[in-house]
Amino acid sequence: MANMVFCAKYKQEMEGLDEPPFDSDFGQKIYKTVSKKAWGEWIERQKMLLNEYRLQPWTPQAQEFLVEQMNDFFYGSGGDVPKEFVAPTA
Repeated sequence: MANMVFCAKYKQEMEGLDEPPFDSDFGQKIYKTVSKKAWGEWIERQKMLLNEYRLQPWTPQAQEFLVEQMNDFFYGSGGDVPKEFVAPTA
């Protein structure tokens, strides 16, 4: 049976993740409150942030920045994209 959560981003009951994304309290919070759909959207946002800001994800500074952005994406205003970002056209 699917893990159902009340998604913090979409404010409705949706299918949740199969397991916590990280082994931490924040990972547990995401597991309990973020849908698979919202998580997939975060993965795409994270890729964009890594590319636009040329982040090195193994550095503590980049990890801290990404956690702040993730927190805002799910539980805050949704997060801002970099000013220079141009969305790809289909």
